[in-house]
Amino acid sequence: MRISLCTITFRHQLVSLEDIALWARAHDFQGIELWGVHARNLAGHPCLNAAWLHDLGLTVSMVSDYLPTEGDKAVIERKAHALSQTARDWRARKIRTFAGTRGSLETRDRERARVTEGLRRICHIVADEGQELLVETHPNTLADCAASTLQLITEVDHPALKINFDALHVWEGGDDLGAAHEALLPHIRHYHLKNIRSRADLALFEPSNVYAASGRRDGMTPLFSGKVDYVSFLTELAVDPAAEASLEWFGDDAFDVLARDRGEIARVMVGRSLGVSEAVV
Repeated sequence: MRISLCTITFRHQLVSLEDIALWARAHDFQGIELWGVHARNLAGHPCLNAAWLHDLGLTVSMVSDYLPTEGDKAVIERKAHALSQTARDWRARKIRTFAGTRGSLETRDRERARVTEGLRRICHIVADEGQELLVETHPNTLADCAASTLQLITEVDHPALKINFDALHVWEGGDDLGAAHEALLPHIRHYHLKNIRSRADLALFEPSNVYAASGRRDGMTPLFSGKVDYVSFLTELAVDPAAEASLEWFGDDAFDVLARDRGEIARVMVGRSLGVSEAVV
């Protein structure tokens, strides 16, 4: 499995892409998931590009952003074209976004139709560049549970629409993680891996907290220390060497946590692929 780190991890830290990339290479990461605002602002640094990353043995696995799906069609198309161009500049074939801003149970049919039409419009644009649009499984969107996510795929009805499977948020939505993964597997193109201490701490990932420099981080845990059973989940992924995932860490001590999680993922994946039962300590 190819593992990336996310530049959003360093949203409140003064760390350059050069330092991040060199560290990623030294710690067995194969890719960088570029936060959209970072990707756009790096356009003024012509020496920092896809070719430079390739020389380091790295790729941009995905550009992650927040495209509008409702409102003025011209605005939707303009922003989709711009992000597609940014992804093309970084040789990234995957663009991550969200399916609206309201949960499936709170969304009326007419509103749902507007979101699906917006996603279909974006899919047409990115497909022309040979790219895929990945909708993330996430609360307060139309991909907040497996049933609604599958319905969304049917409604958008475009081959460029795929899924970024965020395991924690699938668990948060109440689905059985294994069953949801099996149901969505034909459409999954990327995974986000993160964990949390308890359900009581899920509010830590709400935008008002997670994007705030002074937000709480105390309930965020390393990958194998929280409520989601990643040893079992990674067992499922071990059978697919082409799977791609990102460690999405939002807490403190980023380099230390990412290094430990990356090493433990490698041990679990090797052990499981050999049929060896291994405890993570």
